[in-house]
Amino acid sequence: MSAIPLTARGAERLQAELHRLKTIERPEVINAIAEARAQGDLSENAEYDAARERQAFVEGRIQELDGTLSNAQIIDPSKLDVEGKAVFGATVEIEDLESGERVKYQIVGDVEADIRSNQISVSSPVARALIGRAQGDVVEVKAPAGIREYEVVSVSYL
Repeated sequence: MSAIPLTARGAERLQAELHRLKTIERPEVINAIAEARAQGDLSENAEYDAARERQAFVEGRIQELDGTLSNAQIIDPSKLDVEGKAVFGATVEIEDLESGERVKYQIVGDVEADIRSNQISVSSPVARALIGRAQGDVVEVKAPAGIREYEVVSVSYL
């Protein structure tokens, strides 16, 4: 498996989720299965089926996180010599040249991308257009709605 790029903050969040799953969720599911088994006939026991389904989800997520973290390559953009250019992990403020709307995005790995938190995947069209650009540059992004133009307002490394 190839290296999975992560920011330090993203790796910490995944570690915290893994810890919670192993120390809280897994024991809760085990107790729920034990309680459902104690009720007798398992063939028509909806609580048992739900607990087993939850167990499968928790164990699958634990395996997924273990795999991701074991193959993680943590990248700290503040330690890179990039001279104000947008790189993985950078926070980039852009302005839509048509509407004047400004938005800040942090460019992160596919695993930690969350548009609600303004964290976009490094493989997204916007991030691909921004990589290597500096303040004042104008970029074109090919979006499903057509080509959009943005100006890079600022680049920071948090």
